[in-house]
Amino acid sequence: MKPVKVITLGEILFRLSPDLANDAAAMFIGGAEANVAASLARWGTTVAYISKLPENGLSKEVAAQLEKRGITTDRMLYGGERIGVYYLAQGSDLKHAEVVYDRANSSFSKIAPGTVDWQSLLRDASWLHWSAITPALNENMATICKEILEAASRLGMTISTDLNYRSKLWQYGQHPVAVMPSLVNYCDVIMGNIWAANMMLDTPLDTDALAANTREAYLQQAEVVSADLLKRYPRCKRVAFTFRFSDGPTHNRYYAFYNNSNEISISKEYETNEVADRVGSGDSFMAGLIHAQLKGATDQEIISYAAAAAYSKFFVRGDFNTTSENDILKLI
Repeated sequence: MKPVKVITLGEILFRLSPDLANDAAAMFIGGAEANVAASLARWGTTVAYISKLPENGLSKEVAAQLEKRGITTDRMLYGGERIGVYYLAQGSDLKHAEVVYDRANSSFSKIAPGTVDWQSLLRDASWLHWSAITPALNENMATICKEILEAASRLGMTISTDLNYRSKLWQYGQHPVAVMPSLVNYCDVIMGNIWAANMMLDTPLDTDALAANTREAYLQQAEVVSADLLKRYPRCKRVAFTFRFSDGPTHNRYYAFYNNSNEISISKEYETNEVADRVGSGDSFMAGLIHAQLKGATDQEIISYAAAAAYSKFFVRGDFNTTSENDILKLI
């Protein structure tokens, strides 16, 4: 296997954005962790992506497209029945009701515990990234996440997670707060937002203070929540939260917060009325955190790059961010 700096691991998906009035649909390769890998590769950080694909010609085309973008696929698993699909109107947000999942019995979701030598698969890399989407799929995937995190810890890898909450996925009788804390125990970097942290990790959230709906109130809560995470999860030293607000289909206001061992940094605030595609902005942010940290950037440089990377994704159609590092730096 080719040595890389980062491994991302999660479910590969097809995204269909129907335009039924014109008998058409846009189709993209996606999935949160694949999106992170695509950004890292675009910016020159060596990265491998692990998922599971069925053994067929379409899967070979998917792997070829990932390789074309600079993502190493030699650790990919093969077998099972299908690649999962989700349907989402162009420009919409995965948090909204428009998303329809068709991913039951996908190859990735049917991986059985105890069947993969994860430690061998994770060798020759220093960073592992996973997200809360994987343990949301089913109980076996939550068990597999623990197998993976234990293997990565034995190898001394830095581990990051994105607390992305998908209510339509947590359907196997477990609330996220019953699953996620034991997995987050393995993480060095936690990314998400203050609401997802509350939902998944039962962190404090002062809803009365948030009713003020001001930047100051949100950032004050971010400081409280991140401090709680650092105290509760001793391995974790870095917490990043994003704030994204929309007043319409093409509007977005965005800024981000970063706590490194209780040292706080905040990005500039961005606003646009020209959003082309919201999908993958959080993944671009996560990739920005990883990329900038691996380059040895300062805390302010890390959060500034990550926020600019996320903002840049709003103007790129599809799940993958194709914005160059130079163009992202121009946004800071």
